[in-house]
Amino acid sequence: MKRNKDIGGKRKGTSKGAATTGNTGGKHISLTVNGKLHKLMVGKDVNPDHTLAYTLRETLGYTGIKIACDHGSCGACTVLMEGEAVLSCTMLTLECDGKNITSIEGLENEETRELHPLQQAFIDHTAFQCGFCTPGIILSAKALLDKNPSPTEEEIRRELAGHYCRCGSHYLVIKAIQAMAGKGR
Repeated sequence: MKRNKDIGGKRKGTSKGAATTGNTGGKHISLTVNGKLHKLMVGKDVNPDHTLAYTLRETLGYTGIKIACDHGSCGACTVLMEGEAVLSCTMLTLECDGKNITSIEGLENEETRELHPLQQAFIDHTAFQCGFCTPGIILSAKALLDKNPSPTEEEIRRELAGHYCRCGSHYLVIKAIQAMAGKGR
């Protein structure tokens, strides 16, 4: 999972020195989230100090992204960027200009409205309790399975090492991911 440690300054629009519409020159950035293009005006829709997690949840309404620790320690904010698991609370939105992002909402089949097989495997194996950390874990597991369709238990554990689940359902999570291993998902 990628962590961005270069995010100095305040976040979530709390900075008094943030760009405003008056000094941005109308600069836009674009994010493609779950296949949908979003154009955001800097200083209006997104401030330079907004994290990707904040923009996805608060501006664009993708509430499957969870913000818990807000500094990259728990994995709850995990999304896929260009197919790779990243911690969205450690990335500034402006750094993501032009990127393709997948949130947990983007895994559902748009035509049939069916859950992604990995999501269904989590349900089938009761691989969650409160569910708060589950979207981030599922997206990290998807990134792993896309790169390595048949990971070992050790590889699964290593990929999930950045996720913190207070409920203790990790052993069921591993079983759900193992059930998907080798199925090319």
